[in-house]
Amino acid sequence: MTIARAAIPATRQRTGSLRREQHQPDYTILVAVVALVAIGVLMVYSSSAMSSYLQDDDSFKIVGPQVVWAALGLAAMTVMARVDYRYLRLASVPAYVVALALLAIVLFVPTLNYVVGGSARFLRIGPLPLFHPAEYAKLALVIYLAHWLARRGASVHGFWRGTLTFLVITVPIVALILREPDLGTASVIGLTAFTMFFVAGANLLHLLAMGAAGFVSVMAVIATHPYQLERVHAFIDPWSDPAGKGFHTIQGFMALALGGLFGSGLGESRLAGGMFLPNAYNDFIFAIIGEEFGLVGGAIVIGLFVVIAYGGIRTALAAPDTFGGLLAGGITAWICIQAFINIGVVVGLMPVTGITLPFVSAGGSSLAITLTAVGILLAVSRETVEKGTWNDASADRGRRNGRAHLPGPGRRPVAARAPRRA
Repeated sequence: MTIARAAIPATRQRTGSLRREQHQPDYTILVAVVALVAIGVLMVYSSSAMSSYLQDDDSFKIVGPQVVWAALGLAAMTVMARVDYRYLRLASVPAYVVALALLAIVLFVPTLNYVVGGSARFLRIGPLPLFHPAEYAKLALVIYLAHWLARRGASVHGFWRGTLTFLVITVPIVALILREPDLGTASVIGLTAFTMFFVAGANLLHLLAMGAAGFVSVMAVIATHPYQLERVHAFIDPWSDPAGKGFHTIQGFMALALGGLFGSGLGESRLAGGMFLPNAYNDFIFAIIGEEFGLVGGAIVIGLFVVIAYGGIRTALAAPDTFGGLLAGGITAWICIQAFINIGVVVGLMPVTGITLPFVSAGGSSLAITLTAVGILLAVSRETVEKGTWNDASADRGRRNGRAHLPGPGRRPVAARAPRRA
């Protein structure tokens, strides 16, 4: 008995379970994110300093809060990278309920909301900074979906226990954001949830039906909101009203054209002032990057997002359990989908949506929450395992090689064999 107890590792005697294999986080993700944050602070200052000085005699009015939020976000990222991500399963349901409550407050309590561009998006509580509940809802929905999909396993392929329940979870969040209306953020959340459901093994016919229903819903929202309809008209033919509805799009094109191959140089933008390119430090910051640093600068920013995508997918595939794999996949999809939409708007691939470029655009709640999500992604990357190894952290792993079990679409559970009679 004494020999057996001595053979048990000290960590197991103290904790009652084997110690998980942990290593350093994925530094490719970390370096790419920190680089984008640094570029963002630099470009927010470059694109807002002059207009802020002329309007408020304070060239740091926009970039000052951005630096503070970046510091808070990086601190949150550091903390979350050191925390066991499995604890998030305990907080997934309360976080989801809080997200629904905050979105409902923004819509139905006029004294607490703040309207921007005809959309009630921000929560205003006394002297506190403006908070965008939809940004928090992204993270809350990703965590809850990862938890729910990991528990359901292969049953997500069915209609009642899979597709219908998925809609019950996702549609309230998307519907409340569409009601603001905020079509861009609703699209990011819907596509992220759709991606997670596909990766978890959803029925392809159900996915096609949901995609068609989502497209019809988006068209209905656009048709019933003149503000959104004008954006579509500007996307189709911005030159029909160059001084009105097509102004943003044309000025974005002009900024990219002025940049050329290497750009005009930092702080040398001709369009960064508010009268030349509104929201230059926010929605259209990629246009200013293109103007000041040219095609090379824009390619570097896009390359950094590609690095994040590669690192996130690699982390999801090598995660020690299904929850970690889905969590990493959802966060990666969220960041990359939002970046694609924002850059796509600037280069004319889609209508103006009003969403930020992750880590780069001005926006406190967006920056802090996205960095917190990256911290969770890094926490998963600290426990990734190579093929053929074993990690005792697994709670719902489905394979013996230590990788996360992410069932492909169409996979069904294998029935257990009945025991043979003697």
